[in-house]
Amino acid sequence: MALQQNGIASKHNGETSSHHPSTNGNGEIQHEQAERFAFTSEPTLEDIRRMQAEFTDERNWNQFHKPRNLLLALVGEVGEVSELFQWRGEVAEGLPDWTESEREHLAQELSDVLIYLVELAEKCHVDLPQAVLRKMALNRLKYPASKVHGSAKKYTEYKD
Repeated sequence: MALQQNGIASKHNGETSSHHPSTNGNGEIQHEQAERFAFTSEPTLEDIRRMQAEFTDERNWNQFHKPRNLLLALVGEVGEVSELFQWRGEVAEGLPDWTESEREHLAQELSDVLIYLVELAEKCHVDLPQAVLRKMALNRLKYPASKVHGSAKKYTEYKD
């Protein structure tokens, strides 16, 4: 399932692209085609949950992996991701100015965040894929495209 706020997603040669409307000099609407980044289909969140559960079981770490501890570990890992971006200012999508080593470091830190998030959801019995579907449906109601297109205001700032 592709989650996208603007434009229409389509598949071309296995790559997802988007068509974003823009205007030319005459005010006519044009559609630009831009390639979208896509994740691989595996491992799934369930695969990640299972791998982490096995890893934790093999080390007898469940005694330490309580929801509060996992949350604090997750926050710590988010802090480590933040450090990688600190003092850089805005960075371009795809991180073209980053070295391969910097990108790999980011991938490792983001992986830590995801692993702790998935394990926290497991310990709290939250089915993340289903929660995402419910949350996206709620977000569509809170942020109707016809009202919020191109704006970063919070939903409470929009008037009917």
